[in-house]
Amino acid sequence: METLRESVLHLMFQMSTYKRATLDEEDLVDSIGEGEVYPNGIQVNFRGSGNSRSCWTERTHIEKRLLVLIVVLALSLLACVLALGFQYRDRPSKSCLTEACISVTSSILSSLDRTVNPCEDFFTYACGGWMKGNPVPDGHSRWGTFNNLWEHNQAIMKHLLENTTSNVSSEAERKAQHYYQSCMNETKIEELKAKPLMELIEKLGGWTITGPWDKDNFNQTLQEVTAHYRTSPFFSVYVSADSKNSNSNVIQVDQSGLGLPSRDYYLNKTENEKVLTGYLNYMVRLGMLLGGADEAATRQQMQQILDFETALANITIPQEKRRDEEVIYHKTTAGELKNLAPAINWMPFLTTVFYPVELNESEPVVVYAKEYLKQVSSLIQATDRCLLNSYMIWNLVRKTSSFLDQRFQDAEEKFMEVMYGTKKTCLPRWKFCVSDTDNSLGFALGAMFVKATFAEDSKKIAEEMITEIKTAFEESLATLQWMDDETRRSAKEKADAIYDMIGYPKFILDPKELDKVFHDVTVSSLYFENVMQFYNFSARVAADQLRKPPNRDQGTKPKMPGSPVFKKCASCKDAMPVSDIHAVSTAWGSHTSLRSALTVVT
Repeated sequence: METLRESVLHLMFQMSTYKRATLDEEDLVDSIGEGEVYPNGIQVNFRGSGNSRSCWTERTHIEKRLLVLIVVLALSLLACVLALGFQYRDRPSKSCLTEACISVTSSILSSLDRTVNPCEDFFTYACGGWMKGNPVPDGHSRWGTFNNLWEHNQAIMKHLLENTTSNVSSEAERKAQHYYQSCMNETKIEELKAKPLMELIEKLGGWTITGPWDKDNFNQTLQEVTAHYRTSPFFSVYVSADSKNSNSNVIQVDQSGLGLPSRDYYLNKTENEKVLTGYLNYMVRLGMLLGGADEAATRQQMQQILDFETALANITIPQEKRRDEEVIYHKTTAGELKNLAPAINWMPFLTTVFYPVELNESEPVVVYAKEYLKQVSSLIQATDRCLLNSYMIWNLVRKTSSFLDQRFQDAEEKFMEVMYGTKKTCLPRWKFCVSDTDNSLGFALGAMFVKATFAEDSKKIAEEMITEIKTAFEESLATLQWMDDETRRSAKEKADAIYDMIGYPKFILDPKELDKVFHDVTVSSLYFENVMQFYNFSARVAADQLRKPPNRDQGTKPKMPGSPVFKKCASCKDAMPVSDIHAVSTAWGSHTSLRSALTVVT
């Protein structure tokens, strides 16, 4: 036991000695400073040498130069920011606050529908507000901003035509006012009823539907209804610029003769049964109004006419096969037409249509429906002469009946309701008369409109805008990767061939020049007679253009068959009427940022 106690005490003594030695060493380590030595002479450095080099001295020459450059650039950037800040602090805002800009901005904002997410339905977002504020009126299948503009312009033209005390500067303008007044004379129109057209039919030899037919001369009747009353029973004949030579006008012949808008209405009888029935009822109604004695007999004869139109529809070339002008363009001479369509006496026909221009068999003619003419000639030769006459007179009736009393207009509106599925509201008479005056004596009415409403600087701004659009388009051609060089050259040629018709031709503001245009127009108090006078006048104008180069300054609108893209056409044009210029020019001219925002999509 004693031995065990001694062993424990010895162990405790050794542990105490070990702990003291350990603590002394730790205290020694903590007390030794940097660079000092242990008692055994060994030097230990824990924080590095006091003679170490600085960060800058350790850098290479390239690193030093880059650091200096970065500092200089940072200071320069800071100086630029400060300079721009001081420059724009006192600079006025670029916002356009003119009356025109405010008006255009208000119109755009009111057209938006901000309740719609533009990422989901951008069209409704951009146009929803306008559609809510402008519902489609009764009697219309569509409605747009141009309809609103036309309504506004019609009201202005109505005032100009009715204000006979105004100081008109030309006889042509007075003729426009008298033409409008004859159209508005509903008392006289209702008094005459169908008499004007019935007298015209009798003059042409009669119509089996309304009375005896005593003029069995197919070619003579065709000449008269085409030359004097501008109908196109079997084919259309007109003067327009030659698409292969834009510097000359030429006689052109194309397919025509259908009363409905498309051949498909006749050929798809099951699908269009309602329209065909409505069309036949319309034909019967007009026949009865013009003196048809028996409705059953009238319906039978009108059905024969409709069957003949269906035969024409069968040989009419579909529009989708007429898109390539290279395929449908066929240049020949007047003398060679008799070989193409022998059923027509071509030289007497063309001489009558284009009187007083002298023609011979070498006269160039462009035919756009060669195969159609061959087939229509065969159809004419195989058809009874009485039916051919009835069909030609029907074309005249369909073209002129709307200029008679209200019964004829009611019949037409009823058919339009069947045709388009919308019931027309009662159109005010003055709107019909303004439109017809504009169609007949448009240059004269246009002169009145320009003088009353148009600012000359608007035309200049619009011309500048069109020029910049053309320039942007031509410049963009060089950057198009998908377009080869040949196509690019063709596109450039077509762009160069486009001519502008901005606002109005200058001659209409010259009273003497304007009177020359309408010198041969006679206007009386009888509306139907005035319309027939205009048909004769337009025929003479067309004949007069045959021996002249295309008149681009007058803003004529020649018929042009569809041409493929990048084909140089004779009548390519940018047309911007007076009524459309003001809104465009105010926005374009008042805020130049609109110009820089223009993007031409090719």
